[in-house]
Amino acid sequence: MASKRFQVTWKTVLLPVVGLLAFFLYLYVFNVDIPRIIKTAQGIDFSIYFLAIVAVVLQTFFFALSWRSLLSFLSVKLSVARSFLYVWFGIFMDVLIPAESISGEISRVYLVTREQNGAGGKVVASLVVQRLIGMGVNVVSLFIGILALFFRGHVNSLVLNLTLFIIVVTTIFLVLLILLCVKEKWTLKIIDAVIRFVEYVGRGRWRLTKVRQEVIKAARMFYSSMKEFGRAPKALFKSLFWNILSWLLSLGVSYFVFLSLEEATGFSIHWSVIIITCSIVTAVKAIPLGVPFEAGLPEITMSTFYILLGVPPDVSATATILTRLLTMWLRFFIGFAVQQWLGIEAMRVMSTNNKAVTSKAGKT
Repeated sequence: MASKRFQVTWKTVLLPVVGLLAFFLYLYVFNVDIPRIIKTAQGIDFSIYFLAIVAVVLQTFFFALSWRSLLSFLSVKLSVARSFLYVWFGIFMDVLIPAESISGEISRVYLVTREQNGAGGKVVASLVVQRLIGMGVNVVSLFIGILALFFRGHVNSLVLNLTLFIIVVTTIFLVLLILLCVKEKWTLKIIDAVIRFVEYVGRGRWRLTKVRQEVIKAARMFYSSMKEFGRAPKALFKSLFWNILSWLLSLGVSYFVFLSLEEATGFSIHWSVIIITCSIVTAVKAIPLGVPFEAGLPEITMSTFYILLGVPPDVSATATILTRLLTMWLRFFIGFAVQQWLGIEAMRVMSTNNKAVTSKAGKT
């Protein structure tokens, strides 16, 4: 995955570009004044907008620290710099592959296990726990946002129903994930059934005995790691602390964007609007259904919820575009640069190892 350099082609940015076109089509269908959006964006306060850029980087950094603290507890040694780079690489894969909720995590498992063979089960356990923490934080933030809207007296029935629906769906997935984390026998039976099915389809051509042993070994390591987390709440609280900081900074990105537009638009955003909108977008992205949610749907969702919560359409569209320039495009290109660097590094290591083997063979 990261051993080869990734070449930029039209396919690389196909989904993001299609998503952007879908968003502008949405604006056209709902008769949003695009020239006015451009004029509004020209009045942005770049000094404040720069703070949003800083918030994007710091959010990713604290997210990486949250993950690294879980790995460290399981005795998987990964430096702060490495964890930071691997998270950026995962973000890059999230945008490219239409399965945002799992593609980045799979890439992080690969990167760590490539350099620390045999740690796959522990890495998966750390990612699952981090997902559980993130989903829990998101549900709490949705409740806080709804309560804030109630106190303000700005409760839209449609927003309320959709928010409650998202809370219920997220909670269901959270419970199911927790059940899978504690029911080891269920998972082992599922693994065995899947491997038997693959062998049956192969009509005896594929003997997956070794694969079964490796998968079962990784699964048992995973459940052993989950039991360790259950006996050490301090490790979970440490990860939760970094995760909350990351979440607050993600809200800060949208807040700084609106703040940078305040002088040009005269509109002041309330923090409850940002909490509700960002939490809903995050919740839908976290549902592992393979939906290409980075391609257009976030923009449409954000803009729609902003409007439903009282933001003027032109301000909503402008803020959405400026936010997504940072949360998708900026992160995409930083992730791409990290991917290139990791690819070059992997090739250097491979070349060094080959020279060492050749030199040793020559001496013998």
